[in-house]
Amino acid sequence: MSYLHSRPQQPDEHNRIQHISPESASWEYVGFEVLTLNAGEQQQFLTEQTEVCAVIVSGKVDISTQQQHYPNLGERHSVFDNIAPFAVYAPPSETMTIKANTDAEIALCRAPATGEYPVRLITPDDCVSMVRGEGTNTRHITNIMMDNVNAEKLLITEVITPNGHWSSYPPHKHDTDALPNETALEETYYHKFSPQQGFAFQRVYTDDRSIDETICVEQNSVVMVPEGYHPVGAPHGYDLYYLNVMAGPKREWVFHNDPAHEWMLKK
Repeated sequence: MSYLHSRPQQPDEHNRIQHISPESASWEYVGFEVLTLNAGEQQQFLTEQTEVCAVIVSGKVDISTQQQHYPNLGERHSVFDNIAPFAVYAPPSETMTIKANTDAEIALCRAPATGEYPVRLITPDDCVSMVRGEGTNTRHITNIMMDNVNAEKLLITEVITPNGHWSSYPPHKHDTDALPNETALEETYYHKFSPQQGFAFQRVYTDDRSIDETICVEQNSVVMVPEGYHPVGAPHGYDLYYLNVMAGPKREWVFHNDPAHEWMLKK
């Protein structure tokens, strides 16, 4: 089993089916957790020394911090509903409480921070949607917290890749702090499928092949990308969703395409 692949677990005592920390991933910046709550359940946690963006993957929830209360957030039953998500951003040293009004799934995206920005509600209107690519490289992007919403380190987006299509393609990387040509960003991919029994393939590889892993991902899998190129292919019959969380020393997404495959962009 690849050390870059985190399979979903049964909910732990904190209702988490995924729990990735900088320590467990052997990197510095990105933390990623997924909570599954039944209607009426709630979970409280501290942001500690991190900024946290709680993305409502599905269901309806109330989210409260020490100063704010946001009731009944969430409009989609599934990530494939073609609706942008609600999210709540919180700085370090906050307490966040999430109460489920329906069965719900919430992704907690974390990165180190000092407290530059206050608690903020992110609505579907704050998100920015676009179509990227063409032909079987077409995919549908929703930027949740990219250049549309301020944060200290976090960058968050979600992508729908139609069945039979490729994504994060041509292969690109962002593992070198070398502006203006590239930035160094760790990244997680949280995968979901329609129908749920689907699967896809993600390759993570470096120029020198010190990393070269091809991973079969299934429902609720996470792939960790510490460095290298990381394309994804969705087979016929299974639409693919993934939620990306990125963070690094600079909050800019500047990527470098694999020169061996960049030719297809010039056709």
